[in-house]
This record gives sequence, structure tokens and C-alpha cells, in this order.
Amino acid sequence: MGNIFAQNINNPMPKTVSVGTDLSCYHCGDPCADLSIRIEDKTFCCEGCKMVYEILNTNELCAYYDLEKHPGLQIKAGKTGDKFAYLDHEEIVGKLIDFQDDQFTRATFFIPQIHCASCIWLLENLYKLHPGINAVRVNFLRREAYITFDHNQTSFRKVVELLATIGYEPAINLEQLDKPAKKSGSKSFTYKLGIAGFAFGNIMLMSFPEYLGLSHATEIGLTSWFGYLNLLLALPVFFYSSTEFFRSAWWGLRQGSLNIDVPVSIGIITLFFRSAYEIFTHTGAGFLDSLAGLVFFLLVGKWFQNRTYQSLSFERDYTAYFPVAATRKKGETESEVPLSELTAGDNLLIRNEGLIPADSVLMSSEAKIDYSFVTGESNPVTRKKGDHLYAGGRLVGAAVEVALLKDVSQSYLTQLWNNNVFEDKKKGVKGITDRFGKYFTIVVLLTAFASGIYWYTIDFSLAIQVFTAVLIVACPCALALAGPITLGNALRILGRKHLYLKHTAVVENMARTDHVVFDKTGTITKSGGDDIHWEGKALTTEEKGWIYALVRNSLHPVSMKIAKITESLSNQEVGDYQEIKGKGIQGEVAGHELKIGSESWIAGQMTEARSGASVSIDGLYRGTFLVSNQYREGIDEMITRLEPIPLSVLSGDNQGEEPFLRTLFGTDTPMLWNQSPEDKMHYIAQVQSNAEKVMMVGDGLNDAGALAKSDIGLAVSENIHHFSPACDGILDAKALPMLPQFIRFSKLSLKMVWLGIGISVLYNLIGLGIAIQGYLTPVIAAILMPVSSISAVIIGLVSTEMVRQKVFKKNHFNI
Repeated sequence: MGNIFAQNINNPMPKTVSVGTDLSCYHCGDPCADLSIRIEDKTFCCEGCKMVYEILNTNELCAYYDLEKHPGLQIKAGKTGDKFAYLDHEEIVGKLIDFQDDQFTRATFFIPQIHCASCIWLLENLYKLHPGINAVRVNFLRREAYITFDHNQTSFRKVVELLATIGYEPAINLEQLDKPAKKSGSKSFTYKLGIAGFAFGNIMLMSFPEYLGLSHATEIGLTSWFGYLNLLLALPVFFYSSTEFFRSAWWGLRQGSLNIDVPVSIGIITLFFRSAYEIFTHTGAGFLDSLAGLVFFLLVGKWFQNRTYQSLSFERDYTAYFPVAATRKKGETESEVPLSELTAGDNLLIRNEGLIPADSVLMSSEAKIDYSFVTGESNPVTRKKGDHLYAGGRLVGAAVEVALLKDVSQSYLTQLWNNNVFEDKKKGVKGITDRFGKYFTIVVLLTAFASGIYWYTIDFSLAIQVFTAVLIVACPCALALAGPITLGNALRILGRKHLYLKHTAVVENMARTDHVVFDKTGTITKSGGDDIHWEGKALTTEEKGWIYALVRNSLHPVSMKIAKITESLSNQEVGDYQEIKGKGIQGEVAGHELKIGSESWIAGQMTEARSGASVSIDGLYRGTFLVSNQYREGIDEMITRLEPIPLSVLSGDNQGEEPFLRTLFGTDTPMLWNQSPEDKMHYIAQVQSNAEKVMMVGDGLNDAGALAKSDIGLAVSENIHHFSPACDGILDAKALPMLPQFIRFSKLSLKMVWLGIGISVLYNLIGLGIAIQGYLTPVIAAILMPVSSISAVIIGLVSTEMVRQKVFKKNHFNI
């Protein structure tokens, strides 16, 4: 760390662009008492701000200042010294990090200083300040930065020092290391609200002579004296409390967009300067009571909305339903339990491609772990007995036993699920309300100016009131809330019905489904031990034990069926275990080479169309486990209800089941057999080329690529063992027959979004009509503004509950 700072400060500065002399700090905007601290025409309030600018300028990161004027925070000059020396202790750092392997460490930092687009831009370009920083992702709403760094080039302490040096010191509370983090609300917002409320009350108190028309107060000069006091009280309201809206409006304009805070800011500025003019010229008392009341009620509305959103708790409800289960071992007994029931100290059996749900210790001799879910790097790393395994790792190879060190953090797993690594196909999804409300603010501004000009010719005082009221009462907040609230509640309802979706955009995509593609094995068929039998040379008890040892490592539905009929109490170790997509599994058990998979892979040819898994021991074909597929209950009725939507069936198996499936799907449904994972992806792309929105329903194993390629990928899970980060949702297998209802529910929920938008438009039209006629004061408009937002919340919640009752009642299935 010291080397990079020395390099940045001592090397000659690249040529900078002149932007004009300013008496405020070029970095943070604070007044500059000492004008000698400068670089060319840029003035800085202290050596700390100057140092940050030098670092950014040297690393060609001065675009940070283009996103927002004075975006930085004041930095005190000087070194961090031993302030972060405690972060050199491995025990402390071990509790603060999320993941670590031989090269990379990943940690989550809570950074309360994050406040604008410039902050996000700078933090996500942190890798340019130090080569050891691998990647940074910022969650603006949670004020969190997820940083991955190479601990061979830097350390946890140096990363924290780097953040602190550029003005983003993370909040680290050592007393709370073993407790859930609780992030308090913004103190700055509370101060703004308190100051606005204090000023509003006192300005109204000192405006009583004006309210009551007391001529005696005017004669002795009290009215003018009270006017000056009111102006004094209004100064912090205008220059501090109102910055909540000014900052947002300015940021929107810098981005080339008009948001709701633009007209609000214009209204506040108009009220303030018009009031100041009347007070100084003794032509009136101004509108300072309206100004303070306006800002106060707007802040109260924002506070109430934030509290409402927190109480709705869509995110917490969603993660409470996060549906990954695990196999817990107690002695020789194995049982399937949901993650919510797992605690530190539990022993788990993790099978091939299974997810490690929490930080653990490896109890088996060796394991290969793929951390691509965490880091995006797909190269598996080898771990030995006693090594630390991090949450989110995926086992590659033979089953292993692990002991949990921590309770499961479902919010952390959800954070990984929403990792940008798996978000490529979501970049084109745009919010419904964003598309609808694009020109809303422009229309409001034109209406306000037209109304103000009209009333100016009649009554100037009334013109100011009408102009301000129009700007404030027209509220697109309800438009903006219609989608997130309605679809967010829909997400929660679907979770209760055992369909767990990634985010609200998936509900929107599901509503537009044009084509549904089904995998066969493990999706529309179910796992069970009574629908499989052996055909071939009789197997000895010892050979059955070898087969059991091999198949128990796999999560494939056929492997799990074989495991049930060959179950052995002798858990033999498997060497050189491999699972080859679309073919089968192989490994060494008790010195014998075993292969179990497709007949063409094992025997070299397909003798007849039949489903199952063939077995070879030491290179000799021994026979086949023939599977008479059992289809899930209600599948035939589900297919009938889906009839308006085109369907397809893809399978890695042969066409042995096609005659029966034709009785379910019909003769016109495309059915493709012996499909590799690449073949499935190609078919999805082919359907999408016809401008169709494709939903892929698979088992999340061989279908991972197709799930990622489709517009909506649903992974069906039997015991909810397997979790594919490429999918958009996880569907509990027992809820698969409800797929038509899920699609219908999403379609109706989307209609409810448009209903909410329509009601919001109606509110705005009525409000604008009243305001234009001069019957609405700015203060009343400020009160009505949050009311419209709260009504949008209520409409969104109530409408989705009505849709739930309509769609999920018995015998209501049509799409």
C-alpha cells in the first residue's frame, strides 16, 4: 500500500484539464481557508483532499469528478498509522471475510459514505488503484461493497487503508463480529427532518400577525421584524434540509434525465427567493411557512415510505424461503433437512456438484471445490482433511463429509445468486414503470409554467402558489412504486407456493412466456426405488456395494434410484471420481474400475430404445438398470392446462418413452432425444430466434446451460438438494403441476401493475386539475404527495392478494 501511495504522490502528475478557479475544494466542495493548497487551477481545503486527487489523477480516474461536482468527502491529511493494526491478526480477519482460497479473498464492507453515482464508479474502479484488487461490486441501497482481492499482493488491512485514504473508511465493529450486523439509519436525514420541523413550527408561530391581519403589529414594525426572523429560520431549511432534493435533482440532470426531485427543487427555490424578495422590499410576508412545511412534509413522506418498505420486508421473506436443503449425518443415519434447521456443529454429506451451505471444516481425506459461484473462477481447488471450506463452494467429485463452523446465512447465499457473473441475460430487462414514466416530469414542468404564466396576468401571488402546487402535487412516485411493490409481493406469494424466483424481473418475464421446454428425467419424472430393475448377469453383494459407493456421490435422479436398491451399510471410498455430462459417472472402488451411464457409452452401441443406466466393472459390460419412468402426479392435467402455449420436450435419454409421452403432449409437440447439454442450448437459441420468450424447466444438472440460455430458467428439485446459480427460479418438484397457475398468476400480477399505474395517472390528473385552478396550497400538495405513494403500496399489496385468491383456489387452472 505504501508503495503505491509513494508512487502516486512523488511521480510527476499527468497534464490536467483546466476547469476554472473555484474557492471551494475541488474534491469535497468545502470552503478553502488556505488557497496555497492547489494543483494548477484546482484548489483544495487540505492536504488529504489534494492527495486523493493526485492518486485518482495519476491512475486516470478523474472521471470521478465528471459524474458529480465535489463528490468526495473531506480527507484529513496524514497516514493511518497503526489505526488498523488489529487487522493484521488472522483470527480477527477470519471472522470478517466471506471467502478465501490459495489466491483470492472476498469480503463484504459496510461503507456508510456511499452517497452518489461517483462513489459507485470510484469504488468499482478500485482495481486501478492497486493491482491486488481483483473486483469490486457495490450495493448502493445497502451501502455495501463486495471486494475480491489477491492476498498474495495485498492484505485485508491494506485494502481497508486504501478505502480509508480515498474517503471510504469501512465501518468495522469488533464487538459485533459474532452478531448479525445492524445498520442504523442515516443521521443526516434525521437532522434534516428535525431542522425542517423545528423551523416550520416556529415560522408558523411568528407568522400569526400576518395570519390574523393585526394592523397594530404592522404599525410598530413587528411584521418586518418577524419576516427577518422567519427568513433566518428558513436558511437552514433551504441550504441544508432541502439538499435531499437538490442533490437528487442535480444528479438526475447530470445523467441527462428529469426525475421527480427536479420540479420539487424548482418549487422550493421559487418559494425561497420570492419570499426573500417580498421581505426585503416590504411588499409582503412571503411564503416561508409554506416552504418549511413543504420540505418538512416531503421529508416525513420519504421517511414514512422508507419505514413502509422496510416493514414489507420482501427481501427477508424471500430469503426465508431460500430452498436449498442438505443431507445431515448423525452417526450412520442420514436425513434431509432445510438449511434453516442447520446449526454450527452439524455434519453434512455433500455429493458431487452439491453446494456447501456455510463455512465448514472438511472431515473427509480430500475434496475438490469449485468456487466459481463465489469468484467466477471455475478451476477447482484441492482441499485436505481439516481445511476450511467457504460457503458457496461446489463439490467436484466423490461425496465428502463436512462439519459446519457457522450457521447458514441465507442472505449471503442469495447475494451470491444475484452475483453479476450470472446476470448477463438480465441486462436487457427494463422496468415497466421506467418505460411508462419517461416523459412524466417534462409534462409536469410544461403544465406548471403554463399555469404560472396564466395566473401571472391575474394575481402574481396566486401564480406563485399555483406554479409551486402543480410542481409538487404531480407525483410520479406512485408510478415508480406500482411495479416494485406489486411484483415484490407476487414474488413473496410464489415463494409460499414453493416457486422461489430470483427477482421481480423474472415475474415480468414469466408473464410473457411464449414457449415452455421440458426436460424429461428428474423433471416430469420422479425419483423412486420401485420403478427400476436389473437386467444382466447377477450381481454379488460385494459388487452391489461397489455400485452403491459410486452412485451415492451423484445427484442425478437415476443415480439416486440405483442407490436406493443397492444401498449398503459399508461406505467404501471412491477414487478418481468423475461425472461426465450426458454420459455417466466413473471411479475406482476397492481397486476396481466402475462405469455407470448411458448404454452407448458403456457398451459402445445402443441395442434398443430403452431407458436406464448400464454398468461395466473393470471394462466388462455387466448389464443395465432399466428404468420404468414414473411420472409425477398431475403432469397430464398440467400439460392440458398449458395447451395455449407451445411445448417441447428435450431429453438426454433415448426415445423409449416417446410413445407414452405422445399420449400426454400430443403428436405435434417437438420431442428431441439423446440431447447433450450443448444440444439443449442450441434448441433454446433456435426457438428464441423466432422472437419467442422461452421458459426452460429442467433438473439443474445437465440442464444448467439451457437454463442459463433461456429467458426464464426454472430448476425442478426433488429434495431441493441441487442448486444451479444459472437458473432464475427453483421449483419444488411437488409444485410442478401448478406451473399453469404460476404463469397465470404472473400474467394477472402484471395487469395489476398497469392498474396501479392507471390509478396513479388518475390521481395526478385530478390533483393537477385542482392545483391549476388555484384551490391547492403548496403545503396541502406536500401532504397529498406521500399519500399517493402510500396508496400505491396498499393497491399493490391488496391487488396481488386478490389475484392469489383467484388463481390458487381449487379447480381454477386456465391460462
